[in-house]
Amino acid sequence: MSDNQDLWAALEAILMITEAPVGVDMLSQALQTPETEVYEALQGLAAEYRGAGGDGNLFSRPRGFELREVGGGWRIYVAPQFQTLVQRFVTLGSTGRLSQAALETLAVVAYKQPCTRAQVAAIRGVNVDSVMRNLAARGLIEECGQTNLGALMYRTTAAFLEQTGLDSLEQLPPLAPYMPANPDLSQVLAAETADMLWDAQTQQSADGREMNETESREDD
Repeated sequence: MSDNQDLWAALEAILMITEAPVGVDMLSQALQTPETEVYEALQGLAAEYRGAGGDGNLFSRPRGFELREVGGGWRIYVAPQFQTLVQRFVTLGSTGRLSQAALETLAVVAYKQPCTRAQVAAIRGVNVDSVMRNLAARGLIEECGQTNLGALMYRTTAAFLEQTGLDSLEQLPPLAPYMPANPDLSQVLAAETADMLWDAQTQQSADGREMNETESREDD
């Protein structure tokens, strides 16, 4: 891949879907392009995103994201000045009930923790990026380290136990060991656990309504 614009576009396509920094050597292999050319293109993209110009630059304004070299690899991140904005956007409507997809994703994390987004997606068979971000924004899951390749790992939080009425993870149905070996069974378990979480969520909503009604009668 020799055309500069095509190389930049190809790099963007890869970097948009990575969940961990990617090394120049891996990008070079995937693009079948010398590492020196890949590195120069990455530097050019990073400069473009900062609004600093560079070869092939189409815009002079800074972007809402930036390309950083971190831990021996490259990855696209939200620009620091917009992190609060993005967090606020993600949490909009976070007080509502979890969707079935979110409940099933949460169930997989509960069984497989610590686990990466890629592992959760492999079990569910769908992209879970937005769902995982939503669960993290609600405080139900959190980052808990990285794999050897730099992928973020997640686990459930104390808020998860509180909202599901569990004292500990040991109270989950003892079927988790079978999940990695049997994808079909893992989907069933995720669905069954999601039903349990749905029931807990429904009960919590009912308790909240009952408390509000009691307080209202006392005020009267």
